Formats: sequence, C-alpha cells, structure tokens
Amino acid sequence: MEASWLETRWARPLHLALVFCLALGLMQAIKLYLRRQRLLRDLRPFPGPPAHWLLGHQKLLQDDKMEKLDEIVKKYPCAFPCWVGPFQAFFYIYDPDYAKIFLSRTDPKTQYVQQFMTPCIGRGLLNLDGPRWFQHRCLLTPAFHHDILKTCVDKMIHSVNTMLDKWEKIWSAQETTMEVFEHINLMALDIIMKCAFGQETNCQINGTYEPYMKATFELGEIISSHLYNFWHHHDIIFKFSPKGHCFQELGKVIHQCTEKIIQDRKKLLKDGVKQDDAQKSQDFLDIVLSAQAEDERAFSDTDLRSEVNTFMWAGHDASAASISWLLYCLALNPEHQDRCRTEIRNILGDGSSITWDQLGEMSYTTMCIKETLRLIPPIPSISRELSKPLTLPDGHSLPAGMTVVLSIWGLHHNPAVWKDPKVFDPLRFTKENSDQRHPCAFLPFSSGPRNCIGQQFAMLELKVAIALILLRFQVAPDLTRPPAFSSHIVLRPKHGIYLHLKKLPECSFALINCRYQELYSVLQSYLNVQLFVITLVLKRTLEKDEQPWSTSTMQKHCTYSSVDALSSRNSQTRARMRAVCKEISESHPAGGWQRTKGAEK
Repeated sequence: MEASWLETRWARPLHLALVFCLALGLMQAIKLYLRRQRLLRDLRPFPGPPAHWLLGHQKLLQDDKMEKLDEIVKKYPCAFPCWVGPFQAFFYIYDPDYAKIFLSRTDPKTQYVQQFMTPCIGRGLLNLDGPRWFQHRCLLTPAFHHDILKTCVDKMIHSVNTMLDKWEKIWSAQETTMEVFEHINLMALDIIMKCAFGQETNCQINGTYEPYMKATFELGEIISSHLYNFWHHHDIIFKFSPKGHCFQELGKVIHQCTEKIIQDRKKLLKDGVKQDDAQKSQDFLDIVLSAQAEDERAFSDTDLRSEVNTFMWAGHDASAASISWLLYCLALNPEHQDRCRTEIRNILGDGSSITWDQLGEMSYTTMCIKETLRLIPPIPSISRELSKPLTLPDGHSLPAGMTVVLSIWGLHHNPAVWKDPKVFDPLRFTKENSDQRHPCAFLPFSSGPRNCIGQQFAMLELKVAIALILLRFQVAPDLTRPPAFSSHIVLRPKHGIYLHLKKLPECSFALINCRYQELYSVLQSYLNVQLFVITLVLKRTLEKDEQPWSTSTMQKHCTYSSVDALSSRNSQTRARMRAVCKEISESHPAGGWQRTKGAEK
C-alpha cells in the first residue's frame, strides 16, 4: 500500500511547526492572561461602570460618547478605569487635582496615538516626545510671538469677509436655514494657509482643497473610532482591514497637499522672490525652512513635512470647530449674542478697521468664547503613557506603563467643579470668578510644558471671526436640526450646524459712536441730570433702537423730573440736539428711530 503523505519525509517538519505554533500561541495566551490580571490588580482601588468581558467599554465609548461620559462623571467624580477589550485598559481622569499632577509631568504620548497618527501626519509637535519634542518646540515658538500674530489680523479679516460675502449672496437668494460649518472650515483653512504658509489659495472660492478637507474628516473618524476598537490595535489586522486600506490612501492625499506647499515655497526662495513690505515678518514656514537651511541634520525633510502636516491639520480643524460651536451657543442664547454685538460695535465701529489692541478690549465676547470652550472643548481628551509610577491625591498609585486619559470634556462638565455645567454662563469667567477657581479646572488648550503652542493664534482667530460675523448677521438656531457631536479627535459637529441667518442693515457705526459722545456732552452741559443716569439712558436706548432724546423714553428708565428740562431749554440747544440725533437716526441699523412728540419740542 502506498504510504500516506503524513508518513513521508515532510511529516516531522510539519509536526515540529505545529508544535512550535501551539507553543507560541500558548505563550501569548499566558502573556495576555498575566497582563489582564496585572491590570485588574492595579485598577482594583478605582470603581467604574461594569464592562463586557470581551468588548470592555467599547460600545460605551463609540455610541453617544459625550452623553454617556456625562453620566459616568456624575457617578464617579474623579476618575474611572476604561477597558478597551479584555487586555487593554485606559485610566480616565477629570478632576482638577488629578489633572494638575498629570500635566506637570513629561510622560510620552501613548503607543496607540503614535500608531494611528504617525502614518498620516508624521512625527511633529503633536506626537513627538523627549529631546526631539523640546528641540521642535523651541524652534517653533517664535512663530507665535505677539509681533507676528499682530500681522495676522488683516489676513484673518480678509478671509472672514470672503466667507461673509458668500453668506450674503446665499441669504439674498434664499432667506432660509444654512449649514455653516462647511463654510467656516474652509475659512479656517484659508486663514492657516495665509498666516502660516504665506499662500493665497482662494480655497473658499475655487474649492482647490476639497480633497484635503474630505481626507482630514475621514481620517479623523477612522483614528478616533479605531482607538477604541481593540481588534485594530494590532498593526497587521488593521493594515489589511478595509478601513486600514482607506487610511493609507487618505494619508497619501494629506502628504501630497503638504508636499506641494513646501515645494512652492522652496521654489520661490530659490528664484529669489522676496516677501513684500506687508509680509516682512517671518511666518511659520519661513522659520522651519530657515532651521533646515542652518542644519539639515537637526531638522530633516521628514521633520519639515511632519510639522507642516501637523500645523495645517491642527491649525484649521480645531479652530473651525470652535468658531462653529461658538456661533451655535450664541444662537441658542440671543441675550448673550446681543450683548456681544453691542460690545463689538462700541469697540470696532463698523469693523472696517480692526487692531490687535481693540480685540483685547472685547472682554464680554472673550468670556463667551471661554464659556464655549468650556462647554464644548475642541479637543475632548489627551492621553499619556506613564514613564514612572503616578501617585494620585487620594494616595492611590498607578504603575509605569499605564495609559492615562485626561478627559477635558469630563473636567469641564464635572458638577463637582462647575455649578450647573450644562448652562451657558459667560460670567463664570469674570476676573473674580476665575481667581477663585482651581487653575486646572479650565483646560481647553491643556496646560503644563506640553500646552497648545497655538492657543493665542486660536483666540485671535475666534475674536476676529465672531466680531465680523455678529456685525453683519444675526443668528438663530434651526431647532428642527440640532447638531450632534462626532467621535473624532477634534469635537466637530457630526452633520454640520444649521442656523437661521438674518442680514443686519449696513450703517456707519463710527458716526453713531461719535454723535453719541456729542449728545452726551450736550445733555451733560445743559440738563440737570446726574451723569450716571445720562449714561444709562443713552446706553439702553441705543441698544433697544429707541429715540435717545424722547422724554417718554427717559422717564421709562429713570424717575427724574429734571428730564422735563428738555422742553424748556433755549432753542439753540434744542436745535443742536435735534441735528445730532437726526444724524444718528439716519445711520442707525434699525433703519432710523421713530420721531416722537417729545423730540419736536
């Protein structure tokens, strides 16, 4: 009888290979079992929500993540262990004291962040560690100096006005609800291209960067969802999955765009093209190219591409989300929107000329910006892998190697830290309230040595954008289509933000401010009314679109019989007051005040 193939000369090698594979599998199983037991031991002191034996908290973190996190924060006010599959756990913290200790250290980024971020943006400030991170940070910090940021104001104004001109055309064609996030996203990209890379792309008009925008959106979705999918934590499994293939293709789109930016600038420098007088200060790309020219070994082509990738992506994505959520919060809270608009008009006039110093005077608008960043932080969490044990304020310790996630969302929505955390209340950020608060209770830009390098740029962009928008439009929410949160690295609106826009009539706000002061001086000189009453009357009547010299209006706001003096002063004074108020009424955004009987006296 012919011998079976098992009895041939290949039988022994096959048996050995099978035994080797079984032994390898058994060793891996033992390793994973011991890993799980170690994690269970380390996390035993910390209570948390029940986890599935296989999936852990994966479903909880992928479906309505922010709403579920709010429930957990209420039940576990400081921290909780979060299982991603049976063999991996993250430790979530959202208490100011925990955050202070965590952010004071220099622990490296987690391996999972490196695994998903490095292929698409490289190794830049976002995911570098150690001496290399410190070198890049020192090199790039001058790009965000005040003197350079001041030169960005006019570029930002131009980009925002381009977007608003588009809105006016859409509004005039059909006065209806409009999705604004897509427009704001393009505007933010236009700003970063001008301010960081010195490029006039007209991307808001010609759609040049639509493939890039689509790629960043889809990449963010893949990265965020797969961070909490333990099946894809293995490189080989992820690489050969459908999402893994898509991930690689989208990364190529990102790299092509950034490579074009670098080569265009290098070509200009090679041809000896100099910046014009308006651009004498170095931008971000000038600084990194200068560093490479000085020492290519210290700053290679790979470093250059990585930093351009990082700033192009992070520089527009988070800013676009923040501006969009700010606009939505003000739409939901019209009383705060009106107060911001009044402040902006008083400081900027018609917005035709905006300076750095003027933006610094917008105190109430700044409080509204900060409250939006608290309520909806653009980066909902940051993570580190502990390089050495971490002792928490309650005395418990976490071992080296543990992945710690600081949930900025959880911190900002923690009822133990913030009273009524779901309520939009800008007065939380008055100087008095801010001084009384824990320094690590509000962390939209993180804190410590690895805080956001571009936070001043982001605040500047937010102020310019919201100021110009509110000067030209009144916004109200479309309650039939409320926005939902995406599960991206940046907290974007999942299906956009729909708002009702109302175009405000054009007017000369500078004239109003000027005549306001003249009218004030007339009243002060000729009327027996206390100064604080005059200020109150004029302020309220201007805000409410009423006639400031009407006797009935004055009597409505104060109980001074001396206002009757309006009808008893000499004719020259009355004539001067009528002339001033006529100019104001013809320029007022309400289209002119109604003349009243009291005004004719």
